[in-house]
Amino acid sequence: MPMQVILKEDVPNLGRSGDVVNVKPGYGRNYLIPRGLAVYATPKNVSRIEHEKRVIESRAQKVIKDARGLKDRLEQLSINIARPVGAGDKLYGSVGARDIAEALKDAGVPVDHRKIHLDDPIKSLGMFTVDLKLARDVVAKLKVWVVAKEAA
Repeated sequence: MPMQVILKEDVPNLGRSGDVVNVKPGYGRNYLIPRGLAVYATPKNVSRIEHEKRVIESRAQKVIKDARGLKDRLEQLSINIARPVGAGDKLYGSVGARDIAEALKDAGVPVDHRKIHLDDPIKSLGMFTVDLKLARDVVAKLKVWVVAKEAA
């Protein structure tokens, strides 16, 4: 028997913040509510939903505004990641989202690695355009140069 919860944040494949949704009891009790993503849909909470929606909407607008500012900064930025290479300029290993996040942190723009979307890890030298999903409908394009690390 499903339970009703009110989402406090957007949850992929479930709903947007402020929505009242039906979920399986275990998913609600063990995942959504402990992580602060949702609250029980009691009559008291349902009556407060309008106020919550206004608060959530204003918070979402602020997040989108901040994300647009960060997007402008990121799209002007170009980062270099040096990796050791073997014969034929073949990389040892690959460059993943965590490596890009670390390079951004070193450049003074900390971004969570989960916001960096790579179809596959980068396994060759060159320039790559990487998408960063900063907020709902705000995607930045970052130029990442993978270069050969000079031998010591």
